[in-house]
Amino acid sequence: MAKQNLEKNRIRLKIKSYDHRLIDASTKQIIEAAARNGAEVVGPIPLPTEMRKYTVNRSTFVHKNSREQFEMRLHKRLVEILNPGQKIVESLSNLNLPSGVDIEIKLI
Repeated sequence: MAKQNLEKNRIRLKIKSYDHRLIDASTKQIIEAAARNGAEVVGPIPLPTEMRKYTVNRSTFVHKNSREQFEMRLHKRLVEILNPGQKIVESLSNLNLPSGVDIEIKLI
């Protein structure tokens, strides 16, 4: 039981986007909002970029050797907020982030 009291409460934010500029701008917004409310922020920690590659035949039936390759990159960042207060949670929920940015919030 004593060990649980020593651990800090945290909010772990996992941010995902297909555009690296959008994810960096959103992460900066989140960190500034947390810093305004006096929170201790760890991050942003860049996580490995997930790359999905697709190969498609250019022709429908013939010319199998003629193919196109496409790639989608999913950029990820991790931000942790230590000892969050009620004001920090409210400010994070009121943030106006651009579409195309996905955020997973975990309370640890």
